[in-house]
Amino acid sequence: MARYFDVHPENPAARAVGQVVGLIRDGGLIVYPTDSLYAFGCRLGNVEGVERIRRARQLDDRHHFTLVCRDFSQLGQFVQINNARFRAVRAATPGSYTFILPATREVPRRLQHPRKRTVGVRIPDHVVAQALLAELGEPLVSSSLLLPGDEEPMTQGWEIKERLDHTVDAVVDGGDCGTVPTTVVDWSDDEPVILRHGAGDPSRFE
Repeated sequence: MARYFDVHPENPAARAVGQVVGLIRDGGLIVYPTDSLYAFGCRLGNVEGVERIRRARQLDDRHHFTLVCRDFSQLGQFVQINNARFRAVRAATPGSYTFILPATREVPRRLQHPRKRTVGVRIPDHVVAQALLAELGEPLVSSSLLLPGDEEPMTQGWEIKERLDHTVDAVVDGGDCGTVPTTVVDWSDDEPVILRHGAGDPSRFE
């Protein structure tokens, strides 16, 4: 049965944040709020956690997992980023964008696209997500909470808890995150390509 944490979206209690991060460090899989949908999250080295996300979302090995990072400095450890990408990505973060970029050696091969050797990265503009990342001290391996067969993502913490009670170890309820996913920008080649138009303004990459 999943633990349920009802946290304030603008002032999350440090004790609750610490308890959630403790679960993550112990190998737990959580659902947490971001500035664009709720998301699954687990620790970078949590192989079973990643497989649990794959099973819950019915994902194949071509799915791009996202490394949700606290800041640009942390993001730069996991992706290769030249000057043009650096300026554009930094100007757009934190925000509702996911960038697909060439992965560095810090990214486990199982999280990279099997052919392109890329990975998704993003920096959320959400107080609760940032509090979790600050306490954890490393990125969260994440995937949006879009379940098979659902036309709309779930936006209520109690509903997520009820639905995923035996799928995840904790649900962090930080209020309504909306129903619009991130804008996904593939910058694995020289020019950026918009793969999905979402909450982030895509015009700066078109």
